[in-house]
Amino acid sequence: MKKLILPLLLFFIVDSFAQPISVYPTNWWTGMKHNKVQLLVKGSDVKFNTSTPSVKHAGVTIDQVHRLENGKYFAIDITISPTAVPGNVTFDFINGKKKQSITWPLKSRDTSLKFAQGVTSEDLIYLIMPDRFSNGDPSNDKIKNLKDQSLNRDSIFDRHGGDIQGIINHLDYLQDLGVTAIWLTPVFENDMPNRTEHGYAITNHYKIESRLGTNALYRKFSEEVHKRNMKLVQDAVYNHVGLYHFFVQEKPTKDWLHEWPSYTNTTYKDQPLMDMYAAEADKKRMSDGWFTRMMPDLNQHNPYVANFLIQHALWTVEEFGVDGWRVDTYIYNDLEFMNRCNQALMDEYPNISIFGETWVHGVAAQAYFTQHTIDTKFKSNLPAVTDFQTNLYGIMNAINEPFGWTNGVNKLYTTLAQDFLYKDPMRNVVFLDNHDLSRVFSIVGEDIGKLKLAIAWLLTTRGVPQLYYGTEILMKGFTNPDGLVRKDFLGGWAEDKINKFTPEGRTAAENDVFNWTKALANFRKNSSAIKSGKLTQFVPEDGIYVYFRHDEKQTVMCIMNTSDQEKTIDLKRFAESIKNFTKGKEVATGKSFDVTATLKVPKQYLLVMDLN
Repeated sequence: MKKLILPLLLFFIVDSFAQPISVYPTNWWTGMKHNKVQLLVKGSDVKFNTSTPSVKHAGVTIDQVHRLENGKYFAIDITISPTAVPGNVTFDFINGKKKQSITWPLKSRDTSLKFAQGVTSEDLIYLIMPDRFSNGDPSNDKIKNLKDQSLNRDSIFDRHGGDIQGIINHLDYLQDLGVTAIWLTPVFENDMPNRTEHGYAITNHYKIESRLGTNALYRKFSEEVHKRNMKLVQDAVYNHVGLYHFFVQEKPTKDWLHEWPSYTNTTYKDQPLMDMYAAEADKKRMSDGWFTRMMPDLNQHNPYVANFLIQHALWTVEEFGVDGWRVDTYIYNDLEFMNRCNQALMDEYPNISIFGETWVHGVAAQAYFTQHTIDTKFKSNLPAVTDFQTNLYGIMNAINEPFGWTNGVNKLYTTLAQDFLYKDPMRNVVFLDNHDLSRVFSIVGEDIGKLKLAIAWLLTTRGVPQLYYGTEILMKGFTNPDGLVRKDFLGGWAEDKINKFTPEGRTAAENDVFNWTKALANFRKNSSAIKSGKLTQFVPEDGIYVYFRHDEKQTVMCIMNTSDQEKTIDLKRFAESIKNFTKGKEVATGKSFDVTATLKVPKQYLLVMDLN
């Protein structure tokens, strides 16, 4: 195993800061509850922090000055009083006869944009990898001086040129489909030598990746989204950064990162974090080991690191108008730090939603990392998770596994029956696939019927549904390697001969699935029963799983036939939920059904009926 000695990395430094002094966060606002801000200030001189800082601005005071171990850095605690006025705050750094000055913007909060609304069970999230969706601005495909100069759509690991403008260009498509919230994989700068398409190796927290656009364009994107009564989900990465981040190449303190005598990878094993018998060594390696060699693990026990990350989260919501917060690799973070960070967001923005990626095994394990009903030593304040359990041990088994006492659709039923472990399971984000998983169309063997069944379940079960870009047009691919599930949405590039954004560019099968998805998604928008109603499910029998979404205004009946034969269903068993209803109208097709006696359901089909 190769030894990792971080000081040797310094010769890789590329100076991307034209100013001799840089300040993070790059600005703040008057009127924030979080009015005590810690500025990380970086100079170019190794004796920079021997100077004495002072501030000139009414209502802004310096509370404490921390001279960090690396002489290039200060951490300066300031207070922004309620009486402070917006403007450029001047900071002076005096060392003998030498004085350096900088201005730091203090802005007024923008009340014109409705944001931090929360992404709830009323929404449909659409997950996009910007580099692979649409190229709206070819002029930014390559940026001079960035380490990765690739541009090759024939390679699954090179950059393809997709960007934020490309997504703006297709917001009408998404709105027509029934999407109400958009989640982009991380959009901040990834100045790494390769594999920069995914965005999870951040090298500058305060700069939008220039191959995707600018800070101003991302703000415009948010404004365009909100004009359509849609919402914006931000993908947050706290656990790690890119190896070429400025504070990895020049660490402010010796313990800025989790470092080991030799390179140590995380085990990716979540069990020691909750195991009452776990060895301390296993806990440490899980939490403090690096995600990959190119993604150093941040030490969130370091108060300066913690403050940097928390303030960046607040800054992002305020600067770009974020409504929901998805936290990458949630379980690899220090969990007490995550509680503190979540609380800071919820204190400032009471309606914001936060959900964490918890790729674990078992409902109890997943519930441990969110607000739960279990009596455990650690109490998480995370409101919701990405629900891998209903995916890996639920809907996929229902579709692809033969029915049995504990198999097939019984696994989906059993998984949902354990929702008592969550404080609020309706907040969990349910999905069929994402940028890390094999595409659902491939998982079901490219069977259109099975795919439509899965989509119908996604849009009618409890929780917040998330659709991965292109699922609605039969995009496929297995995830080994991951680039195979991150292909381009055809029609997003000027040179594409086929445009899947239009009915004319899609095949008959693609239009069938697109229209199926659109019908269910748009029905869902106006369905109080599905958006916020209760779920009642019946024990599956003979491959048939029946559940209802209902409230005082509406009842939606869902009959899932997972067998390979048409089934005749005796509806008497479901009388307690059907009640006095006599007719049901299928949402996807408009067909009318009698629900007073028996009903035939085609093989591998989910019949969704609005009862009346």
